[in-house]
Amino acid sequence: MEFAFTEEQEMIRDTAASFLAQVSDSEAVRRAMETEAGFDPELWSRICSEMYWQAIHIPEEYGGMGLGYVEVVAMMEQMGRYLLCSPFFSTVCLGANALLLAGSEEQKADWLGRICTEAATVSVAFNGGVNRWDSDAITATWRRDGDNYVLSGDYRYVIDGHTADALIVAAREVGSQGDEGISLFLLPADTSGVTRRWLPTMDQARKQAAVSLDQVTVSAASLLGEASQAWPVLEQVLDLAAIALAAEQVGGSQRLLDMTVEYTSERVQFNRTIASYQAVKHKAADMMLQVEVARSAAYYAACVAQELLDGGELAGELPEAASVAKSYCSDAYFAVAGDALQLFGGVGFTWEYDVHLYFKRAKSSQQMLGDGAWHRERLATLLLDEEGVQ
Repeated sequence: MEFAFTEEQEMIRDTAASFLAQVSDSEAVRRAMETEAGFDPELWSRICSEMYWQAIHIPEEYGGMGLGYVEVVAMMEQMGRYLLCSPFFSTVCLGANALLLAGSEEQKADWLGRICTEAATVSVAFNGGVNRWDSDAITATWRRDGDNYVLSGDYRYVIDGHTADALIVAAREVGSQGDEGISLFLLPADTSGVTRRWLPTMDQARKQAAVSLDQVTVSAASLLGEASQAWPVLEQVLDLAAIALAAEQVGGSQRLLDMTVEYTSERVQFNRTIASYQAVKHKAADMMLQVEVARSAAYYAACVAQELLDGGELAGELPEAASVAKSYCSDAYFAVAGDALQLFGGVGFTWEYDVHLYFKRAKSSQQMLGDGAWHRERLATLLLDEEGVQ
């Protein structure tokens, strides 16, 4: 596959970088970190009304811009570069994707329209608090009650779950196991029986929440897709989110590399800049190599993701491409963050410098949606299944 940005994609990426450099500097990020919501509502309103980023890949018939997933990934790379504090990832890369892949026409017209015109936010809750990211992570349950469904259970790691206007929750039929019995439900956040609370985490620039469902009764209109058949679609949603997260990791890695090169070029030791020492040059070269390889993996996966949304021939490669991108980008981001801390020396650990903010994002995003080891194991299983190995 040959890849190069079109002029339009270059313009989108450059515009995003220019805008974020103004509104998501260190001071703005630190202000947002101190709030429970984790983002500035006025900035989110500007992003939605002036930039229209929340609608970037939503089809035009629902009020969106109708662009592709490569554009989403390019946006996420710049957001990772500037550590943008916003509900973009949860709404666009999780909620909107779930609606696009599983929602009915009525659900798409309603909630995708709200995302585009009202700056509504939507998140996805599926993990019951276990250290895995497959179907066994879903512990909440549902049962039928006439024409309605009754949902019960707890969720953890719900990104922006305490501030979202709506939640798409995954639950399994009582007594089911594995991939079977899983359904998706769309719930307004104020639905009776839904409890949400903010969970403070290491990465204060991205807020997470715990969500509890206590005998929540919803109508059949809340069901996304067919009952008990949702896991294949949810798996695709998580793969799309993992690709977007990998792109964010690329942006963060690039920013760390740039900060480190700038600092080592200014820091003088023994009457010469430390960047002039061979060992420092080698370390910086290794960091750059990891960043470039990570970028290639993320954008290849973005092209495969677009094939899925377009129904193209490469759609079947999505799981492999997502796991390759997420595993490599996760490990590269954390490694680059660790090297940056070493090259900054003692000041890298201080609150005044931003290196520690990226280090924390590197670690939290490494674990989110599966770390490198989990994705490599998944990739091995997928490849063995393709070869028919038992």
